[in-house]
Amino acid sequence: MTAPDLTEFRTEVRNWCRTHIPADWRSAQTGATDAEFLRFQQDWFQRLRAAGYAVPHWPREYGGGMSVPEQIVLYQELAAHDAPRLVLAFVAIHHAAATLLSAGTAEQRLRHLPAILNGEIWVQGFSEPEAGSDLAALRTTARRDGDGYLVTGQKVWASGAQYADWCLLLARTDPEAPKRQGISFFLMDMRSPGVDVRPIRQATGESHFCEIFLDNVRIPADQLIGAENAGWRVAQHTLGAERGLTMLELAERLGNAGFRWLVEACAHPDPQGLRPIDDPVVADRLAALEIEITGLRGLCRDLVERHETGAVGPADASIVKLYYSELLQRITDFGAEIGGMAAHTVLRKPMSGGWESGAWVLDFVGSWEWTIPGGASEIQRTIIGERGLGLPREPA
Repeated sequence: MTAPDLTEFRTEVRNWCRTHIPADWRSAQTGATDAEFLRFQQDWFQRLRAAGYAVPHWPREYGGGMSVPEQIVLYQELAAHDAPRLVLAFVAIHHAAATLLSAGTAEQRLRHLPAILNGEIWVQGFSEPEAGSDLAALRTTARRDGDGYLVTGQKVWASGAQYADWCLLLARTDPEAPKRQGISFFLMDMRSPGVDVRPIRQATGESHFCEIFLDNVRIPADQLIGAENAGWRVAQHTLGAERGLTMLELAERLGNAGFRWLVEACAHPDPQGLRPIDDPVVADRLAALEIEITGLRGLCRDLVERHETGAVGPADASIVKLYYSELLQRITDFGAEIGGMAAHTVLRKPMSGGWESGAWVLDFVGSWEWTIPGGASEIQRTIIGERGLGLPREPA
């Protein structure tokens, strides 16, 4: 099959980037207040939306409809022009949208998908203090009460919860059922009485994650996604988006801007006037990383193309998620090594940046986050072994 000629589309995106990406966004977003971060993210989302670039992976009737090759070109150009990331919209346009499109009712999609395009922010309320990698061990309860449910419990590692309007929530509705069979999936209004959000200060100085405490929070029955006690199956659509489809953009950012900054760091003379890139060992490591990035891009493209045709394997998203998260660690680790002691003096990075901002030590510390959400690397290897390779299940 002949590849489509996307030269005109690439030129269109390239010209748009040159005109619309704020030239000073990195300096403006370094040390920004929460209010400044929120305003900037909302404005950037609407700029992309007006151009038709905000949700290219959505169905055409909801504002998307780009082919996979077009999406790749879009993400390549955004990365090449150092565009900000949609940090606050990430859960909404990927996780929430995937859940609504695969398992939501027509009324739920009509209510929330246009609202997301208007700036509705979402958070994922899955993990708990004793239910992270073993998500099915969650203890948050949802008790039926008339035409709704009363939810009590605690969630943790909820990214951006302090800004969120809505939450994708898992809660146990049948405490007597086997743990994967007694869970239900809800859409929860974060402004509901009884919701208490507490940001968690990280080692990097950021508060990317939050705890969410729920005290008899009332959720109407029409905000249940799927059938009662069938939430585990619905959650797999959400986790599948987190593990796989979101990676198309992230892979292009890692392979374009992130790797380019790494090469530039290696080419920059140190205090003695030596360039690390002239060292054969450094050059060899850069070549190895470039090969890995090429493989990641190929995996991501293949995954999205097969998703569109319904041919995704049961472990394919886990393969991509595992590959990306551990490659991100290796690249940022090498960047921190090349950056030397000076890299340890960088204490802040732009709030609207990616996981590869060029602040190498902070990026490396932050890269460990990616080996945990959506299922830790150990969980991904178990999925790949059992569901992908057909190996015997791990003993309980």
